Parts: sequence; structure tokens; C-alpha cells
Amino acid sequence: MDRLPLLTHPHDDSVIAWRGGAPVTRRRFLAHARAVAEGFPAGTHILNACSDRYHFALTLAAGMMTGRINLMPSTYTPEAVRHMAAFAPDAFVVSEGNDALAAALPHSPFPDLAGIDTHDAPPVPALPPEQAIAWVFTSGSTGTPVPHLKTWGKLVANTRAAARQLGLAERAQGAFSLLGTVPPQHMYGFESTILLALQGGGAFGADRAFFPSEIAAQLAALPRPRLLVTTPHHLRTVLRADEAMPPADLLLSATAPLDEDLAGAAEAAFGGPLLEIYGSTETGQIATRRTAAGEPWQLFPDIRLEDRDAATWALGGHIEQPVPLGDRIELTGPGRFRLVGRNADLINIAGKRSSLAYLDRQLQAIDGVEDGAFHLPDESGREITRLAAFVVAPGLTAAQIVAALRTRIDPLFLPRPLVLLDRLPRNATGKLPRDVRARLLAETPGPEESDTP
Repeated sequence: MDRLPLLTHPHDDSVIAWRGGAPVTRRRFLAHARAVAEGFPAGTHILNACSDRYHFALTLAAGMMTGRINLMPSTYTPEAVRHMAAFAPDAFVVSEGNDALAAALPHSPFPDLAGIDTHDAPPVPALPPEQAIAWVFTSGSTGTPVPHLKTWGKLVANTRAAARQLGLAERAQGAFSLLGTVPPQHMYGFESTILLALQGGGAFGADRAFFPSEIAAQLAALPRPRLLVTTPHHLRTVLRADEAMPPADLLLSATAPLDEDLAGAAEAAFGGPLLEIYGSTETGQIATRRTAAGEPWQLFPDIRLEDRDAATWALGGHIEQPVPLGDRIELTGPGRFRLVGRNADLINIAGKRSSLAYLDRQLQAIDGVEDGAFHLPDESGREITRLAAFVVAPGLTAAQIVAALRTRIDPLFLPRPLVLLDRLPRNATGKLPRDVRARLLAETPGPEESDTP
């Protein structure tokens, strides 16, 4: 296969990013990437911890231009960084500050680009499809994080398939902009805010957009047509803020299940359709659906699902090798399916089955509950395991929440304890990994202080 370009923007003056309301052209981006590459120390692996999305993209591009491989853990906790150091002993970290990451790995501070000559336009690099680009690690929410190698050819195939699925491929190059509330280090943010722009000819917003006011301001500053790449957690936070949002021509959501009511409310708030993305760290993005319309999932072209060994496997297209999915799936037609449940979330208490995702949705739907999550502790071996729940609900008591839950779920699944918190320590993608929930439960005071009545 022929080499594939680093980016598809056709002209030196094509816009790749927006920073502080100003456009960044292809010429400037490539000159900056070359300067970043010249400052790299020895070592093949990069822990790209840049918090600025533009800096992340430059470090990624500089690594690709010099044959280096990005390390992409799901978190940057000290334990995760130690794991990276053990996995790739020649790794170095690139970030904007001399932070705690430097204690575990050699640190290469992101350079000052103010004096870089950007008038000289370097040619667009072209890479062999088999070149290794990144090691992406699973979250480890159900075990030890597992590395998955991503090659340039498969990433390009994945991104171009996504562009076709989203209706972006037929647009003129550079004819869309996008804003992400998810970090670029996460697979979803990597694909939908960085690669989609580089391979789709679009421009990404580089300024922070996390809080509702930031999302509104940064989205309004981008030229249309524009996309908002976000999560159910961020959508729920934005809608609860009751702040007017600028129009978005397309909303994308991933990282957690999205219910039809929330999808419909988001479409009304932003005045554009919302597509939910299905995929995983292992497979990349493989399907979409318009959730508010109740549509089934539609697979990307060339992706297939097969039932093997009591599981559904995804294969073909951009998937590096067949991957068993974590969900139970019912095929409903050519390329179409519906999710029945998540295998890892299935719980069985005294012979009754449910799923943590379903219970989370019932908890979060209670009036006055701002956030909430169930947790199934490890088996004690002595008696029936009881679920726990962590809830953010100013103005409600644990008794009121449990009373509301009684109207929604089987009594066997009522949590004990139910712990009221000021906030849940979700990670940047809105997830609450199992080890974090286990730590919250371990830190919970005794039953006389926290148990449900």
C-alpha cells in the first residue's frame, strides 16, 4: 500500500486548528511540528501528556515524523505512569509543566514556539501504513490495562470510515470545525478530535472546553458547520446548567450509554442531530446511531460481527485483528444491531440479573440526583453481596433516594450503603473505574453513619 499523508489539508493556508480565536494554518502546524521533533531526546516511546490539544497534536505529529510511538494510558495516576515506565523503559514524557510525571520518566518540556520561523512550508510527510503510531491501553476497569498497538494504515482507514459515516467525507476540505470536551489522550478524543481533523481536512478547537460556559463560548467562536464531540456526562452537566448553547451542526457522544431522553434534550439545546458512537479501545469506532430517533446501531462499512464462543466478535475493515466485544448484541439486519446488555456489567444477586449500566440510569433519573453510580463489591463468601451506590444529590437524603429507587428497581438491587458525596471523582472521559469505586467504598464510614435506612 502507498504511503499515507499525515494530514489531508490541500493548501499551505488551509486551517488545521483554532487557538484563541485565531486560525492555525497547515504551514504553521508543520513548521511547529518540525521544531518540536528537533527537541526530542533519545527514546522511541513518548508519553504525550500535553493538556493543550494543539500541543498534543504537534507532539503526536512530531513523533510520527521521527518514527516514535505514543503511549496512551487511560489515566495519568502515579501507578499508571509507573506501568508505562515498565512497559517502555526508553519512554520520555512531553508536557507543558515539570509535573509529577517527570518523577517516573525523563521529562522533555514542551518547547516555546514563539520564535519559530513559520514562513518556510515543510512538505506534508507521508507514512507507511504499517508504521506503529500508538500503544493504547484499556482502562483496566475490569482488570489490568492491556496494550493495543495502532498502526497508521488502520487509523487512517478508521478515520476515513468515520468521516463517511458522519457525512463529512463529501464536504470540501477544511469545511468543518470541531470542539471536543474529551481529552485527546483517550481513544475517542484521539479519533474524533485529532485524527478526524487531520484526515478529514477539518479544524479542531484547541482551547479548553470543559465547563458549560467554556463549551458555549468556544463552540460559538468556531466557524460553521461545527461539531461538538462530547460524552453523556458532559451533556447532562450542560443541560442542568440551563445555559443557552450556540447551534451545533452535529453532536457526537461516546464513552457511556446514552438514553433517548437525554439525546433528545441535547438535540433541542444545540439545534442539531446527535450521533452516538459505538466502539472500544480495542476496535476503535465501528458503529453509530441517532439515539433520539431510536434508531438501531449501523456498522461502519467493511466491519462485520460474528458470534463465536458465546461472544460477539468484531472484525474486518480497520480492526487490526478480530476482537470479542464486551456487550451482548442482537443482529437485526444487514449491518444493523441492538445492544442487549454489557457482559462486564451483568450482575446476579440471589438469582436475579440486572446490569450496573441499567441501575446507574435509574439512579441518575431521580429528580434531584445530579450524579450517581452503583458498585458491586467483591464476593465476601459469607452472605449475599450487597450493592453500594455513590450519589451527588444536594437537598436529598439517603432515605429519600432509596424510596425513589424502590419505585424503579427490584428491592434486591437497593444499595447498602448509599453514600452521599459532593462530587464523584470521574476521570476526564466521565467514567468511574471499578478501582475508584472500590476505593470510595473502602473510605466509607461505618454503617451507623452511612447505611441506607
